[in-house]
Amino acid sequence: MPTSTTPVTAETSPRRTPVVASPSPARSTRQQILAAAVVLFAANGYEGTSLNDIAAEVGIRRSSLLHHFPSKQILYGEVFEQLVSDWFARLGDAVISSDTGWDKAEVVLNAGFDFFADNADYVCLVRRAALDGSTHLTVDIASVLRPMFEKSVAYFEREMAAGTFRRHDPRQLLITGYGALLSWFSDAAFVEGLLDIDPLGPDALAARREHVIGFFRAALVG
Repeated sequence: MPTSTTPVTAETSPRRTPVVASPSPARSTRQQILAAAVVLFAANGYEGTSLNDIAAEVGIRRSSLLHHFPSKQILYGEVFEQLVSDWFARLGDAVISSDTGWDKAEVVLNAGFDFFADNADYVCLVRRAALDGSTHLTVDIASVLRPMFEKSVAYFEREMAAGTFRRHDPRQLLITGYGALLSWFSDAAFVEGLLDIDPLGPDALAARREHVIGFFRAALVG
């Protein structure tokens, strides 16, 4: 996350190109608002981002933004609903795939890693929401994601009972995997200072992916 107290805009965000370099006929105003909101909420937090900031980023008036989203809380909630939708779209196929044993676990780990790598701003949003208790959200993300979580728990329990995987607490295992993936992206600035590398560069991402997958392979199958 940025360490400066100066508010970040899409143009100054170190992780991505500007949200709206020029209006695109293929992108609706609503989509542009959501894209700008993701970047600004992730960088500056809920309290540090105003509707005026988002409107200015898109290049529209506040009144035009309010036509699409009547309040900042509603916009913030829709940003998270989009996050959950994207998460299900990316991981859903991996979770319900016909793969078994380690092959399935590796597919899910890769899908999760790819999602976080492609959505670094979402990762910061999730971390911020966790720290402030999600008091501004109208949707309970944990409740929405719980069915997928429990399905994954059941899968690990079956594989452990069959002797395919070593015995672990499957819930703790999943939380460990979630943290191992998410923290690399949410704490990128800290990792950069600690290791003196660009943690979001292709070489560092490849090394991190290899390490995480190797770690869980060793834990589950040796």
